[in-house]
Order: sequence, then structure tokens, then C-alpha cells
Amino acid sequence: MSKQPRLTRRNAIKLGLAGALTSSIGCQSTKDDSKHQNSAQKTLSSNWGNSKDRIWIGAEYWANPMEDWQLQDGKAQCLSSGGNRSLHSLTTQLRDPNSPFELSVDVEQIQTGTNDGGVGIRLGASSDIDDYRANCFIHKGIDIGLCKKQMFIGRKRVNANFPLSSTPLKLHLSGQPKQGVCLLVLTVYDATTQERLATMSHHVEAQSLTGNVALVSNFANSTDKPNIPQGCRYQFSDWLISGDAFSHQASQRFGPILWAMYTLNDSQTENGHSLRMSALTGPLNIDEPQRITLQVLQDGRWQTLAEEPLDQQAWLATFTINNWPARRDVRYRLLYNELMRDGGIEVDEFEGTIKADPKYSGRPLTLAALTCQNDYAFPYAPVANNLGILDPDMLYFSGDQLYENHGGYGVVYQPTDKSILNYLRKYYQFGWAFRESMRHAPTVVLPDDHDVFQGNLWGNGGEVMSNVAVASGRTDNAGGYIANVAMINTVHKTHTAHHPLPYDKQASLRDISVYFTDLIYGNVSFAIIADRQWKSGPELLNIKVGVSGENEPPTLINPDFDHPDLQLLGARQEQFLASWGADWRGHKLKAVLSQTVFSGISTHQPRPDRYLKYDFDCSGWPATARNRAIDIMRDSKALHICGDTHLGSLSQYGVHQQRDSNWVFCTPAIAAGWPRWWNPDSIGLPHSNRPDHNLANTGEYLDAFGNKMYVYAVANPIAATASNRYLKAQQKGSGFGVIRFNTEEKTYQIEAYRFLANLLSNDDSNQFAGWPVTIAQQGNQVNGSRS
Repeated sequence: MSKQPRLTRRNAIKLGLAGALTSSIGCQSTKDDSKHQNSAQKTLSSNWGNSKDRIWIGAEYWANPMEDWQLQDGKAQCLSSGGNRSLHSLTTQLRDPNSPFELSVDVEQIQTGTNDGGVGIRLGASSDIDDYRANCFIHKGIDIGLCKKQMFIGRKRVNANFPLSSTPLKLHLSGQPKQGVCLLVLTVYDATTQERLATMSHHVEAQSLTGNVALVSNFANSTDKPNIPQGCRYQFSDWLISGDAFSHQASQRFGPILWAMYTLNDSQTENGHSLRMSALTGPLNIDEPQRITLQVLQDGRWQTLAEEPLDQQAWLATFTINNWPARRDVRYRLLYNELMRDGGIEVDEFEGTIKADPKYSGRPLTLAALTCQNDYAFPYAPVANNLGILDPDMLYFSGDQLYENHGGYGVVYQPTDKSILNYLRKYYQFGWAFRESMRHAPTVVLPDDHDVFQGNLWGNGGEVMSNVAVASGRTDNAGGYIANVAMINTVHKTHTAHHPLPYDKQASLRDISVYFTDLIYGNVSFAIIADRQWKSGPELLNIKVGVSGENEPPTLINPDFDHPDLQLLGARQEQFLASWGADWRGHKLKAVLSQTVFSGISTHQPRPDRYLKYDFDCSGWPATARNRAIDIMRDSKALHICGDTHLGSLSQYGVHQQRDSNWVFCTPAIAAGWPRWWNPDSIGLPHSNRPDHNLANTGEYLDAFGNKMYVYAVANPIAATASNRYLKAQQKGSGFGVIRFNTEEKTYQIEAYRFLANLLSNDDSNQFAGWPVTIAQQGNQVNGSRS
């Protein structure tokens, strides 16, 4: 069975325009859309007039930011007077600036004010890598349009003798290239009467036009402010694009089914192998029932298994199919039927593969483990491409699928509906980057602190953060959640709805949902837990994060920073781990999946010369609760797999003595943001029993909290100087991990790949120094590492 993804598509729409064959932006074409289309044969139209009212603008567009836009009465309407609110075409980019082109769009000022930032078209929106997805977040290019009583192309401005607010206007732009320059001609018409009102022209360098094309509301206003006093708002309709300069790629559509995630669990019950799947869409029309259909290919025909409604807050549908035929790969597809204004239906398809359980093939289970996706390196193509080469049996994202800064435009905590949309828009970048791998492999995704818009999260069992702490601006220093419960539960649902049901479904405080559970796949049992949800806040011991203990010597273990009543996992998860660790039905190896490492493997941050003794954000604090959790895990002999620290490491826990407990692999970040280093040798921290590879900063140590740990390998970054996003990620120690579970030999082979690794080669430089490593389940044996 082929594993090539069949990308999302829609039925083609035919429009009559001046006798030419036309189709909506990004729709499936019978022509080869990898080539430029002749403008006399191909015109692309927004077709918004046939779409129902909704927040999500469409599969052919990226809206900046999504929560500030809506489709209303067939028009794309901006809800904010803030600056650089834009709609990027995903399927059409200007790639041949030496060919002619035309653009037109109707614009209308729907809120009038004295602080007008203008309206119009942006060409040449191009990032350092000129990827159409990365280009969507570029707020500069060649800007063309109207502002107050002026027309402009780039820096050239001319006076206009017509107001923007009195009538809808049509902006028509033509590009006429010649000898490396392009003459841009902007003509403004009355959109109702078609009367020509004014025209202007300007020469620009042709190459500066390459990249994304976008519509912009308020070029000049501040991007950071959602609303400008006395600001203006605009709406758009009838966006047409034509000409050989443009490349049209239908495969670049994103939605309405954005992506899907699933797990396949050998339940050890009468349910057999249980499939759980989530299908995510953009926020669609709420006035009509919205449903997703799941089908599988059986005997050459698509058979419907189930149809489920979309949750109209999280915008996903969740499927559960028990007694799944897990001995073979099964092709699936998801269908969404969109009802159009004219009564027609557009069908969207998303296809993938439910992999066979690897235990039936007798081969090791390959798990790709990833964490922390700071968007400076979006869309992380080197990592995503390597996942395609690896074709893992299973994917694990341990947290921070987004950061508060994702995509710009700030963080929204209130009101609830805006906060959820703000979160969803940022989370969609995760799916956009990695959906090709997730469509074909079971996937576990854990939410972490940044996913709920907090720099640090000490959940205190679900308590709300105090108003005093929020007002102080030091929300990384206090326990509890900042976001409202509906937003937090949406985060949990979009991350974990496709996991097996929770071990204990009872919600935590304030009815915040829980997700700790177990999963058996490939002869391996995985315990999925939450490091943060019950963790105690540092204010309980009067700790000030980043300040407390600043002047202490590195070797001092301060008893004031621990107390037996403090929590890490909480009593319910501790009971779950104890039960899970004793249950060996249906598997031969175990692994614990959580957000972060149960030790303080960090000495310097955010610079290699800035020593910071205490990193309370790690799960080495609080120490008593940490030791209790490891004592519970010990008999399971599980490998702990986690992330969060932006610093890859392989270490072994000690509680009563060094190396008496589980190994832990903290994977490199996909795109490391806040950098950390483990450089204990530079501060004279005592160590013993350095491994045979004799790499610096390895051996047996006590961390700042007095925790025993044996550091076998660490992936320290270098100071980042590159401007290119991918080189910067490489310098910052970014990458991903791979674990190969050999259930016959009962070993874990652990690999740590650099961001720019090439898995098609066997070059030693692909991996960080000290990896790969093979660890035996019994006897703490280590074999096969590179130095």
C-alpha cells in the first residue's frame, strides 16, 4: 500500500469571467499546477460570495491574525483597526517577476476614523527561506493601495480626490516587466458604477515582487495593538489574480480539514485494539450542524465507519473504533461536506494510513520524539523532511507546540471566545508543519506551559492564579493558571482527545480536564502523565524564580527550597504510575512520557556565561516529590522521555544512591528558544565516574536541588549568530530524538539528531556528541555510543 499522502482537495468551481475559464483560488485543476498558467487561460477568484458566514476565511488563505477576521455576507471583513491585518494567498505566489500579471479586489471602509492606516495589496512578502508558509508572517513588501486621500505604490504617493468611506472601491493593479524592472499601474474604480476614479504608476525592481501576495487592512498602524483609537476597518471581496507571473499550487491549501491525529491502543480488554482519532478544522459556520465522516478503504471501495460532530469550541471531531484490525496497514480518509450559499456542496478530503501494530512484524518500534517549536524556525522543514525519511512507527510531541509569540499579534486571555481563537490560530502552525507525518503514524501530543500561554506553569491542581500575581507581571513566579477554564480545556482537547481515555476521568479543580493515561503499542506500554497540572507553586516557599539563591555557592544544597508537602505529579498520578508499573500485560518494555526532566540539568541561561543556579521550572523541584515519583517509577524500568528544557540530554536518575533508578532522554528542541547550557565543569561542580567517552560535563553529579543524576551526554548549543532561521536553529542546539524499542533484546537505542541532519546519510555529524546510545532494560548497561 502506498504511503504517499493524498493531499486535501475540493471540487473545482467554474466561474464565467470575460469568457475565460476560471476557478477559485487553490481549487483542483486538470492542468499541471506546478507550472505558471497563461493569464488568458487562468484567473483565480476568491469566491467568498458563495461561502457561509464564519471566522475561518478559507483553505486558500492564511489570516493574520485569524481571530481578527470573519466572512460576513460574502466579504472578508477585518474586525480590528490594528495594523498589518492581512490575508495571504496560500496557493498563489508570484514566482516569475519577468512575466506580466494583474490583480483586482473590491475594498470597503466599514469603520471610519481619523487614524487611517490604509488598505490594499502587498506583493513580495518573502522570508529568509521564501517558503509560502513562512512568508505569511512577513509584514513588509511592496505595498500598493489607498490611505486617507492618497494613492501609493511603495514609497511613491499621489493625491486622490475621492474619499474611501463613501462607496466600495475596486483596486486594479497590473504589472508590466521589462529588463529587470516592473511598471506597476494602480487604477481605482467605483465598484458599483465601474467609473474610473484615478490611476498612478511606479517602477520597481522586478525581483522585489517575488513571494506571497496578500491583502492588507491598515498598513501604517501599530501591529501590536488590536484596536487603534479613531481607527478604520476594511472588508474585501472579489479578489482576482491572473498572469504568468504567478505559480498556482492547489496542494498548498490548508483545510477545511487541517490535519488529523490518532493513537492505536492494545487495550487488553474485549475492545481489542482501540483506534482514537481527532480531525481538526478551522472555525466554521456555527448556525448549521458540522460533521466529519471517517472512511476506510476495504476491498477497493471506501466504507464509512463513523460520522461525528465537530466540537464548535475546539473545532475537532473525535472518533473511537474498537476491535481495529491492527495486523495490517489501513488507508483512511476523512470527509467534510461544506454547504454553500447557492445550495451546492463542496467536499473536502484528508487521507492517511493507520499503521499496523509493529508487534505483529516482530521488528523494533521506532519512536520520533520532539519538543518545543519556537516559531522563528517555522515551518521547521529540515526536521519535518527527516521525519518523512525516517517514517517512524509513532510520533511524540512532549509540549510547547506553540509559544505566546507565535505568529505575532499578542496574547489574548479575555474574552473567552477570542482567547480560544487566539490559541487555535497559534496551534494550527504546529499541524501545518507536521501534518504529513501525523497523518500516517500514531501520535501522542502533550500540552505544556506555553500551550496554555504561560512561561512557567505550576498548576496547583487547577487553581486560578491570584490577581496580585497577574497584576505584578511576574506570572512565571506564581502558582495557578492564568487562562480561563474553557481555553485550558480546549488546549487539552485539541492536544489529547485522540489519546486513550484518561485513567481517572475526574476533573481537577475548577473542572479542568485531565489526560493522564496509558497506551500499549508495538509491545511497549507508555504512561502518559502531566508534570505541571498538580505541581506546587514556588510562592509557597517564598521563592522568587530567577532571584532566589542567586548568590549561593554551586555546591550548597539549600533546605529552604524543599518541603515534604509540595507536589510534583500529585497523588492521583502517583497512584496511576504505581498501578501501571506493576501491570505487564501485553508488552515487554515500558516508557514514561511527560513534559520535562526530573533533574536540574542546566547551569547557565540565557547566555553561556550567565550562571543561574536554580531552574525551578524543571521537575527536579520540588526534590522530595521528585524522589517520590522516581521511587514509584523505578520497578517499571521505564525509559522516561521528555523535553521542554531546550537542551538535549541523556541521564540516569538516582534517589538513594547514584544510578539506582530510571534513565531519561530529554530530547533536543525542534526550534530552541530560551537557551540553556549544562557546563558544571566551568563552575567547579564536583563529579565522579565520567563515562568511557570522557566527554566534558558528564558523570555523576548532584544538581542544585541535591538530586542525584548521572549525565551521560548533553547537547549544549553555541551562541546563535546566524540570521537564517534554519542555521540559527542548528546553532541553538535544535533537533529531535529517536528511540528504537527492541522488545526481544529488551533494549532502548537512543539517537539525538541535529536540526540540519540528513537522515539519507550516515554521517556521524548528524547526531550530537555522545549519541547514539543503547541501554539495556536490566543492569543499567550502556553500549554503542559515539564520542
